[in-house]
Amino acid sequence: MRIDAHQHYWKISRNDYGWITPEIPILYRDFFEENLIPHLKKNQIDKTIVVQAAPTIEETEFILTQSEKSSIIAGVVGWIDVENPAYKKQLAQFLKHPKFIGIRIMIQDMPDENVILRTKYIEAFEFFAEIDLPVDLLVHSSQLSAVTKLIEQVPLRGVIDHMAKPNIAAGVLEPWKSYMTQIAKHPNIYCKLSGMVTEAEHGNWKLDDFLPFVDHVVDMFGIHRILYGSDWPVCLLSASYDEVFQLLKKALSNKVTEEEEDCIFGRNAIDFYKLNV
Repeated sequence: MRIDAHQHYWKISRNDYGWITPEIPILYRDFFEENLIPHLKKNQIDKTIVVQAAPTIEETEFILTQSEKSSIIAGVVGWIDVENPAYKKQLAQFLKHPKFIGIRIMIQDMPDENVILRTKYIEAFEFFAEIDLPVDLLVHSSQLSAVTKLIEQVPLRGVIDHMAKPNIAAGVLEPWKSYMTQIAKHPNIYCKLSGMVTEAEHGNWKLDDFLPFVDHVVDMFGIHRILYGSDWPVCLLSASYDEVFQLLKKALSNKVTEEEEDCIFGRNAIDFYKLNV
């Protein structure tokens, strides 16, 4: 089974997507399943995982509602407010939903990423680890020092979104490469081969731009801890869905067997998110 482990749906009129503005016309419109299905069919993708795109409880409820009428959505990665003393109660409510499979922590948007090392966050991450909750970590390469320290303290079941957004456009490997080497030593941490095209020169990238980054993730995390994600529709800033899919296929073509490719494009997502598909 092929699974796209990272995509989004949104409805602009909800007004909780502060980062999507009219100045980004390609994204400033509604995106729903009917827009994605043709691309999934073309690339033989069976299921997807929808990831939150706004830091609100209401948006998670919205995408959970979308999942109830979808045979394609395998699971929803939502959001909870760790700063709220009642976050465990909110999480417990979400966990009652059959398609709620985990949460995402948006470290990228924090003014100071070191907040995740404070007692309140450490206690929350320890709780997530205790209940074996899958946690997506949205993080920029410049914030990896804090993430590395977090993972050293807490045995989190986590996945690094978008390869931690390295500077692909400028070909800057360090210190991203060293931090990812450290992070990959922790067996419960996975990495999504997603969001690459938006970190490259928009609309003017080539396959070779990505190879050093993809190669390092594959070498460090191994075949069984990396997941394919399109990051659609955000990817449209730099590439179509089909281009994103083919890019990763080509980047992996000389490195993996057909069986290993099946893991990256499906089996690993099933294992990490504990999907019942």
